[in-house]
Amino acid sequence: MASMQVSRLVLSSSSSCTRPKAAVSIPKLPKFHVSVPKIPVKKQTLSVKERSFELDGFIESLPLSLKQRRDSDSIQRARLNAVLEAVMDRIEMHKNIGDQRKNWNSLLLNSVNMITLTAALMAGIASVNGHGVDSITAVKIASTVLLTSATGIGALMSKIQPSQLAEEQRNATRLFKKLRTEIEMFLRANEEIYEEDVKEAMEKVLSLDKAYPLPLIGTMLEKYPEEFKPATWWPETKRRNPRSGLANGWSQELETEMREVAHVVKSRDAEDYERLGNVALKLNRFLAISGPVLTGVSAVSSVFIGQDSGLAGMVALTCASLAAMVNTLEHGGQVGMVFEMYRNSAGFFSQLEEMMNSTEKRENGQVFETKVALKLGRSLSELRDLAKRSNLSQVKANEFASKLF
Repeated sequence: MASMQVSRLVLSSSSSCTRPKAAVSIPKLPKFHVSVPKIPVKKQTLSVKERSFELDGFIESLPLSLKQRRDSDSIQRARLNAVLEAVMDRIEMHKNIGDQRKNWNSLLLNSVNMITLTAALMAGIASVNGHGVDSITAVKIASTVLLTSATGIGALMSKIQPSQLAEEQRNATRLFKKLRTEIEMFLRANEEIYEEDVKEAMEKVLSLDKAYPLPLIGTMLEKYPEEFKPATWWPETKRRNPRSGLANGWSQELETEMREVAHVVKSRDAEDYERLGNVALKLNRFLAISGPVLTGVSAVSSVFIGQDSGLAGMVALTCASLAAMVNTLEHGGQVGMVFEMYRNSAGFFSQLEEMMNSTEKRENGQVFETKVALKLGRSLSELRDLAKRSNLSQVKANEFASKLF
């Protein structure tokens, strides 16, 4: 116990030695109360106005004619865009219907030929075993029904000419695509659009609709016209006054060159295509009549199979075979499509001739010369040589005529 008390005394004395107390005391400074007068501030809602960049004041200060011109330009541009949308829609419609009518031609041709040949085979069987056999009557009736059906299908195909319809839609698709490109280029190149530009584009669309109609009933083009006429898919243009001197890339030499080229196109190419178109028209008309007539004769002859004479069976077989051959030549050879191709090509030359005698606001002469050369498949030097040769031949013909008279 004594030892524990001694150790406590030692520890307390050592701890008291290690913690010295400060002997210096710092006096506290007196407090000073300073009163600052308050500045009266009115309560205000501060709002920062952003600068307005609206052009209301500027537009109001514009002249009325300039504002009307700006509004009119935006409206006409929107109208021309609407025409462009209609053109794009027509491109899709003509493409789809062209594919459909191409399928019509192949499916109907295969069907009518299979029906005709099957009926001919059945008529042959009936004619061989027809004497005194009652069971062969069913074969004869089936042959007659099939040949009658083939006659109706062949007459329908001859009337509507699916191959020619498909070619019409292909031409319409190509021409509408060309019109779409023209409108898009016009919108990009011109800042101001006028009402006359919109009317011109609409006239082109309506002319194409009239030249290549979509419906079959009521508006279908005449497949067998009395005379061959070139296709016309462009609106009527105004005649221009002759140019004098150099204007917009045109010169007197270029004017003479274009007149000579137009004369050559009209006297050579256009007449050739017109002659070939008439040949295709006559051939198509002959084949269109021959096919249904042959199948009709074969159907009538099959009714008399089994009589005392075998002539009816022979006539039925022969006419049915000839009908299949005629249908293959007409629709498989696509004579209607060939006629439409010639009609369209003749229309191209007519349009080219009209372009050379085009309206007052023609494009640049050098650009026009390049387009004409490319459309005719010639270079610029070949086009100029063609015009020179045509001019020389006309001069010689005039000299010869003057000597005669």
